[in-house]
Amino acid sequence: MNALHALARRRVLAAGLLAAGIAPLAACGRKPSRGQAVPSGATVLALGDSLTSGVGASADTAYPAVLQRLTGWKVINGGISGDTSAQALQRLPELLQKHQPALVIVSIGGNDFLRRQSASATRANVYKICEQARAAGAQVLLVAVPEFTVMATLGQLSDHAMYEEIASELKIPLHRKGWSGVLADAKLRSDQIHANAAGYELFTQGLVDRLRETGLLAR
Repeated sequence: MNALHALARRRVLAAGLLAAGIAPLAACGRKPSRGQAVPSGATVLALGDSLTSGVGASADTAYPAVLQRLTGWKVINGGISGDTSAQALQRLPELLQKHQPALVIVSIGGNDFLRRQSASATRANVYKICEQARAAGAQVLLVAVPEFTVMATLGQLSDHAMYEEIASELKIPLHRKGWSGVLADAKLRSDQIHANAAGYELFTQGLVDRLRETGLLAR
């Protein structure tokens, strides 16, 4: 009977720990999977919209050009001003076939938000973009884009929650608060939704730090 009582007490204690959220701590402490370092000279595709193409600055100060300078990669500027996630998804296969990138950096969705398009459709498109890039043999880094709300007009920007969800589901690295941080600072913007040369430079420096953290860029 004493043994049965002891077993019962252990079960009650275990249930209490689970209810208190103590048991998952071990899982929370796990490090996310690291990427494989992309060597110097490799081709990298930066897929996106006007923030990728570099609206608000010159071509040589757009973030893909800055990234190429800082990493030694051959960075393809796959940004088209005004592009939605659906349009980026449509042109992705040709870009993958033509350039065969080792890494695809995905920064898309801002125009969807501005045009009040379906959030579920945008999420599905971004998800498919990441899936297709990986299926083509590329590693993927997802860049969070700000959610445009009433608070955003006051300079208080935050990343849209779907990027965290997609990165978690696909187990791919996410660059958080890159655009949110830059576009919240008037000194780093050319207008309300685009960076200036200093903004693109700062964004790219943060991106490089994140690439190093994930192992995609050798330290």
